[in-house]
Amino acid sequence: MRTIGLAPHELHANLLFNSDGLAPFFALDSEVKAGEGSKSGEFLQDGERWVVRLSYQDSNIVHPGERTPQGTDWQLQNMREYRLKVARHPEEDSVGQQDFVAHVAPRWPAMQGERDDGSRIEIPVPDGFGEGVNVRVKGSNIEFHRYPELLQRAAIEIGVTGRYFEEPHLYSNVQDAEKYARIHRDASGPVHARDGPIAAMGHLLESDRRGYRKVVQNDDDERGRNLPGYYHTATLGPKRIREAFPDHHLPKEVKHYYAREALSVPDDHPLSHPKVGSSLQASLLDDDETVRWRDLETLERELDQTVLSVLADAGIDIAPSGSGPFVEDSYFEPELDHSGPEPVGLDLTRVEQKQESVVVRHLSDGLSPVQWEALEMLVADGGQVAPADIADEYGRHVESVRRALREMEDLVISDYADVSLRSEYVAEMVHAAVDEAREATRRAVDTAAKAAEAAERGLENTMSAFIAWAARHGIDVKDAREAQMTLRFGEIEKHGKAIREGFRVWKDAGMPEERYRQAQVQLSDGSRGTAWRWLATE
Repeated sequence: MRTIGLAPHELHANLLFNSDGLAPFFALDSEVKAGEGSKSGEFLQDGERWVVRLSYQDSNIVHPGERTPQGTDWQLQNMREYRLKVARHPEEDSVGQQDFVAHVAPRWPAMQGERDDGSRIEIPVPDGFGEGVNVRVKGSNIEFHRYPELLQRAAIEIGVTGRYFEEPHLYSNVQDAEKYARIHRDASGPVHARDGPIAAMGHLLESDRRGYRKVVQNDDDERGRNLPGYYHTATLGPKRIREAFPDHHLPKEVKHYYAREALSVPDDHPLSHPKVGSSLQASLLDDDETVRWRDLETLERELDQTVLSVLADAGIDIAPSGSGPFVEDSYFEPELDHSGPEPVGLDLTRVEQKQESVVVRHLSDGLSPVQWEALEMLVADGGQVAPADIADEYGRHVESVRRALREMEDLVISDYADVSLRSEYVAEMVHAAVDEAREATRRAVDTAAKAAEAAERGLENTMSAFIAWAARHGIDVKDAREAQMTLRFGEIEKHGKAIREGFRVWKDAGMPEERYRQAQVQLSDGSRGTAWRWLATE
């Protein structure tokens, strides 16, 4: 399937090189000194003009002395690190945002860094790496696979052997990467809608407290001006991302966002239209996991597929005959690409229905008092909740709470230390159920109290029945002796049916029919009228 090709945006990566040990670091030092602090150049790559500038900065790496632990002579007096700023020539990049900085630092086993307070920390070096350099790359709007070749050509231009940066070490890794498409603002609404795919993924696919869940829906820019969809994101960890994309394993942020200048540029300017993108969230990986540079192709496929799937789910044509709903900018050309991945049907409705059925089943089967207490605390508490906290709150034995939680394992995520509801969507449904249970209890107590009050006043049992009926249905009866009776109805779907039912109970109580007919009815939506209007339809 030919789909719209996405553009690369940001990339942060650590490219390691050790085939020539510390030689590239010493070579950069020599060129900086030869240039008296900096050196610049220009080169051609794939028919494009690029510029490079070499400079240096002070380093907090602890000086190794005359030799490194590996025995390499160290003849440099000052500890420095080096920076290569590589950018597309200004004549070919008027926006000036197609560039990267390569920060080069030495690496050897057991090296240390010094903090501002004088204390020292070990700088991690991969086992078996030996000596070499770490090149921390941060750039934007460049195809990901081009960074090593551009780094190599830039090094050659400033007098450093290109071989040093020929093949990134297998421990090289990616910290951040984003792919995007720019969409016309008139077409992008379904992407960031409250019931759109971004909101739905964050709403359905992450525990309300466990792991990482982040949903942002900001419709105002930094100056407080309203711009629907200004910055909407959903971030999913590696476990939850698989519920939407079964063959994905990398945590990602999906976002719909505008540039800060969006409301300050003309309507026909590309920045007046939003981007839809997906970016890697490496910080959400387990401590022993990383995204290797050699897995770059897999990363790009997942990012592309995520964006295309979100667009398709929102009803955006991802294979238009022309540019369709897409907007060209300096780095994104809306052209079809036959090599990209096919979108995945998100099928979030299936996830929603599955979660609904779990909640309904538990409620319909009946919950034990301990389970109700656990749910009440979960929906009321905004932080971490432990089984012991629930036990202390309600005077239960902690093992009774844990047993009750185990019986609801498809509704809650529970371990020995803490417990949470399985998703924000489940949390909302449970919250509504708990509220309804509380309201039912309140109505029952209110009914009993009003019936007792009627009995104390010497009213007939039939009148007590009317008062109880009103309390049971959330109807507030105001019946001052000299004033017109008022019936205030709460949230009731069929008001007419309730008004007629109340009239029958009123008549059974032997009360004057005309008084009820003339009662003022106030509905929950703010509308009002006289009771006889509804009774006339009887």
